Amino acid sequence: MKEVNRVESRESSGSISSYRDLIAWRKSMDLLVAVYALTESFPKNEQFGLTSQIKRAAVSIPSNLAEGSSRRSTQEFLRYINIATGSLAEVETQISAAQRLNFITLKQEEAILDQCGEISRIFQGLYNSLKSRLSTRLSTLDSEH
Repeated sequence: MKEVNRVESRESSGSISSYRDLIAWRKSMDLLVAVYALTESFPKNEQFGLTSQIKRAAVSIPSNLAEGSSRRSTQEFLRYINIATGSLAEVETQISAAQRLNFITLKQEEAILDQCGEISRIFQGLYNSLKSRLSTRLSTLDSEH
């Protein structure tokens, strides 16, 4: 618990030293692990279909956060958060498809969708925070000229 509070405090204070410090990245990695575990029970004939697709989307979420946070500009990071958000929506859709195809139970779907909802809210908060900082920086630059 202390670790999470320390990370949250670093995130809100802006002293992130690595993408690994981002709660959004950590939660996305948890989702990735959950998706991989869940797809183990998918039919073997789906290995190159839905199973592969959902795994790729799940991997894409923390990967885009890592890449975006490593870019040189806040604007680029915002773009990668949007891409990660799109991949998150893909996972949600694919999980719902898996439930409709009876690959997973309704309870399993709900558990993953709850994780996705939490991550989505975290992404929105991170996006808003970065956007606000960017706007503040830009208005400071405008007032200096």
